[in-house]
Amino acid sequence: MQTKAFTSARPQRMAALKAQRAPAVTVRAAAAPAVAPAPASSSSVDEPLMLRALRGEKVERPPVWMMRQAGRYQKVYQDLCKKHPTFRERSERVDLAVEISLQPWHAFKPDGVILFSDILTPLPGMNIPFDMAPGPIIMDPIRTMAQVEKVTKLDADAACPFVGESLRQLRSYIGNQATLLGFVGAPFTLATYIVEGGSSKNFAHIKKMAFSTPEVLHALLDKLADNVADYVRYQADAGAQVVQIFDSWASELQPQDFDVFSGPYIKKVIDSVRKTHPNLPIILYISGSGGLLERMAAAQPDIISLDQSVDFTDGVKRCGANFAFQGNMDPGVLFGSKDFIETRVMDTIKAARSAGVRHIMNLGHGVLPGTPEDHVGHFFHVARTAHERM
Repeated sequence: MQTKAFTSARPQRMAALKAQRAPAVTVRAAAAPAVAPAPASSSSVDEPLMLRALRGEKVERPPVWMMRQAGRYQKVYQDLCKKHPTFRERSERVDLAVEISLQPWHAFKPDGVILFSDILTPLPGMNIPFDMAPGPIIMDPIRTMAQVEKVTKLDADAACPFVGESLRQLRSYIGNQATLLGFVGAPFTLATYIVEGGSSKNFAHIKKMAFSTPEVLHALLDKLADNVADYVRYQADAGAQVVQIFDSWASELQPQDFDVFSGPYIKKVIDSVRKTHPNLPIILYISGSGGLLERMAAAQPDIISLDQSVDFTDGVKRCGANFAFQGNMDPGVLFGSKDFIETRVMDTIKAARSAGVRHIMNLGHGVLPGTPEDHVGHFFHVARTAHERM
């Protein structure tokens, strides 16, 4: 079978990682893909597949990794948890964080290795203590301007040096065999935990703040945006080659309120990082983002991560083919048969290829607890051999 190359019809976007970003996005349909069997240029062939694909170079298949690929579905992780039962120990001890981050790498050889950590990890460095018991608990929820004024500027190297050291060790270990990913929480999502005092089902406290004392919420979000941007820079300086922004709870906002309380602060983070790290690819992921795609595009990330509620082709049309895309297979598919998994993986890859966009194969959400490990392995196997199945 002839090996075909996957490439984008718009590689200039990621030359892109070195070019000046436009201040606004033009949403338009994708052009037809340019497909050719030529290999990647020798000047960058030794770089990780994901970085080459994001630049628009010709690659034989899309890179693949999986959100929450390190964690609860793996027996090796479950066994480790018996010895180290607290999440904060597992994520804040360098040896454990590195070991856990590498567990799926050893098992499945994904093209991306993501740091095992949590979006709340930097909060103590902002004078916002938290714990896990087992879910997140903010000891003193912030609901007044006086409390917001006590939120401090983040010094990540002082507050969470284990993050930097874990990233350095991971980068040294994987070299160019895979891309090292860091991640952060978006300002609004962080604010939901900080204001609610932890997880929430109805987000009553933060919505009360948004609609009754918006000046308090804006003051908090502004400080968070500055700190999140600094945290992205810290991770990049420690070795992260791509950083993903998770705005997990932004879809709880009505779109017109997203335009006020989420979107502007995501863009502030991205714009700030690009002033100092213009070549760092940034992924934006929002769970349940079907009603927010155009707004995600307006924040100008490099990669838009589609969740499973979105038809891939429609998502590209709505955002514009100048972006790279990540996703978006339903994680529940991994409970199906291996033949079914193969069909859905290939459907996603073919949709991205037909749209002519740079693509990272991933799930539309994190892998679910209880997912059979051999089915995860099959997902990766199919994605890694996609060029042989076209």
